[in-house]
Amino acid sequence: MIGILIPVHNEQTLLAECLKAALTAASHPGLLDEAVQVLAVLDSCSDASALIAAGFPVHCLEVQARNVGHARGAGARHLLNLGARWIACTDADSRVAPDWLVAQLALGTDAVCGTVTVDAWSEGFDPAAQIRYHQAYTARDGHRHIHGANLGVSAGAYVQAGGFEPLACHEDVQLVRNLERSGASIAWSHTPQVITSARLDCRAQGGFGDYLKSLMQAT
Repeated sequence: MIGILIPVHNEQTLLAECLKAALTAASHPGLLDEAVQVLAVLDSCSDASALIAAGFPVHCLEVQARNVGHARGAGARHLLNLGARWIACTDADSRVAPDWLVAQLALGTDAVCGTVTVDAWSEGFDPAAQIRYHQAYTARDGHRHIHGANLGVSAGAYVQAGGFEPLACHEDVQLVRNLERSGASIAWSHTPQVITSARLDCRAQGGFGDYLKSLMQAT
């Protein structure tokens, strides 16, 4: 079984599109009918996220941590207990490609770090900041970006690396560093595709939204 892990904190605006995309990827014929479980980890949600998730054929796990590392860790443990051999991570403000899982698995490595494509730029995100983003971003194989929105790892490698740590930010980076230290094989690939939002009201301090805001403030 394959698990898709999605941490959720007050994502009522974008969650439905995220879950639709994940379920489409889960039914790709290239998976040869292997079972896929989509898991939404609802972390301290006070909006309609839980109600929206309940409208889809996905598992839901509720935690009260307000901590993305804790949410991802709890979700990964849940999926491992269900028998997942591969855990594919994305974010609730992102949409994975229909062949996302197939593309990750086809790389044949212990883990996959994929790239992201920014969706429509937020209103007020000035053109100079967009240029700075594209100048700094390597959207090709061999990149060195780490995104929780586009990350996959085998169950064995995940356990050997110690899993997600309960960090408020950069839990994905820490996991990849631990995977490297444990000797896991990692594909830094542009093939698995994910579209993510360019919102500036980010859920995790120090995350992708804060990085985008820093580009706005650059001189």
